[in-house]
Amino acid sequence: MRLLLAGTVAAWLLSAQADRPVPRADRNSRLAHEQLLAKAKQGRIDVYFEGDSITRRWGATDYPQLLENWKKNFFGWNAADFGWGADRIENILWRLDNGELDGVDPKAIVLLAGTNNVGNQVPAAGADSVVEDVTKGLQAVVRVMQSKAPDAAIVLMGIFPRNDNMDVMPEIDRINANLAHLADGRRIRYLNINDRLADGDGRLREGVMNANDKLHPTVRGYQLWADALKPLLTELLGPPSKEDRAPAPTGDPSAGR
Repeated sequence: MRLLLAGTVAAWLLSAQADRPVPRADRNSRLAHEQLLAKAKQGRIDVYFEGDSITRRWGATDYPQLLENWKKNFFGWNAADFGWGADRIENILWRLDNGELDGVDPKAIVLLAGTNNVGNQVPAAGADSVVEDVTKGLQAVVRVMQSKAPDAAIVLMGIFPRNDNMDVMPEIDRINANLAHLADGRRIRYLNINDRLADGDGRLREGVMNANDKLHPTVRGYQLWADALKPLLTELLGPPSKEDRAPAPTGDPSAGR
């Protein structure tokens, strides 16, 4: 029965289309959505971060060392983190379609997503379809963001390198090349920091990613991301203020149960 269920889930993942919104069914994700809906109505948000666990961990209360780095880099820019762990692009689309950006009106949006759609294994004959699907999905996310926050400049991040399976790196590189073509240099800015995270062969530099999963950044990795973002944010928003009015950071709802 367990093998049958695993096969069903795998088949669903392969058939899912990244440009069509899909909700997460687990209770913790539903609670997180409610939490983020409330967060969107609190404080002032000038910089809106969106993505999966790579984005989420940076500004989350359950990763205090990373949160300290977040505050050090973004205090005064009214930045808020709306990432959620294990989200695929279609899940992010659903969250955006269901209120998490409504009425926020940020000046800048930072989007890093797609690694969960690539996964750590590329189907033998499906690499082209993965590249096309992820590209279309991220295009759809950008369109929704533009419709809900028309005055925001979107910083579209290239998908970070992952070394849990080096075979996926050519697909990540191809997706990132597609994303670069979406940028217009004004309302959509493309930012790829992979040359700071990995060498020319895509192999991670020492100490920038979690040694266990080779996917999530360490404090050093997040600082490299911040160093690349801050000149852009300064251009878009001006220097950070001495006070910050962003909503309080949130965390994993399951941690409180």
